Amino acid sequence: AHIDAGKTTTTERILYYTGKIHKIGETHDGASQMDWMAQEQERGITITSAATTAQWKDHRINIIDTPGHVDFTVEVERSLRV
Repeated sequence: AHIDAGKTTTTERILYYTGKIHKIGETHDGASQMDWMAQEQERGITITSAATTAQWKDHRINIIDTPGHVDFTVEVERSLRV
């Protein structure tokens, strides 16, 4: 995954448009639902992977939001095992 590709931003929009959340959180202002750690909110980056599900029509969408920074590659590798 690439840095600043929009993984968390896309996840926030999917959660909003499927009704899972009622407000779109932005990473740059620390309001993202998926970036829950204080350090993630302060820095505006994803550090830990976060998993969630959403319903859309007759489909269940499973999402794993992963870090893009090379420093957190271990988190991405753990997520791939799922």
